[in-house]
Amino acid sequence: MKKVVIISGHPDLKTSVANATILEEVSQALPEVEIRRLDTLYPDYDFNIEAEQTALLHADLIIWQFPFSWYSVPGLMKLWIDNVFLHGFSHGSKGKLAGKKLLLSFTTGAPEVAYSRDGAFSYRVDDYLPQFETTATLCNLELQPSIYTNGISYTSRDNEDILKAQYRAAKDHATRLIATIKALAS
Repeated sequence: MKKVVIISGHPDLKTSVANATILEEVSQALPEVEIRRLDTLYPDYDFNIEAEQTALLHADLIIWQFPFSWYSVPGLMKLWIDNVFLHGFSHGSKGKLAGKKLLLSFTTGAPEVAYSRDGAFSYRVDDYLPQFETTATLCNLELQPSIYTNGISYTSRDNEDILKAQYRAAKDHATRLIATIKALAS
């Protein structure tokens, strides 16, 4: 299997249902996959840039795992991108990430129906992804089709049936992610 690194951008995995479950399922099924939990590694947001860049350099497949936050990545992951994806490393004439695959794996709090032309947000999830396409293009990364799951909301954690459904959705997400990793890293 080719080298795979997952960058977990959830700001607090201890409070997560979906992202924590997804990472645990991947870890059990594919123990050779490196999972970098930014919230644990850098609780003070003081990144070890060299370590992060080295992890990316050694990877053939880079996965960003995160909860969709304000229609993008959470602040922790955005700061990580700002600090790690530097000119001369990730892009520019001396960029070092060219040819690697990038896969977005994320969850949304809102249900799927909210992400439609007639829904609460008036846009589909894919309508919010051009910045990731642009980032991949700038860095000469091969952006793969995203894997995402809607409807994993913090607001309904006190309802046992909804919580069980969220765990099931997260496990289904993990199954799809594991199959994609196997296909892309074989």
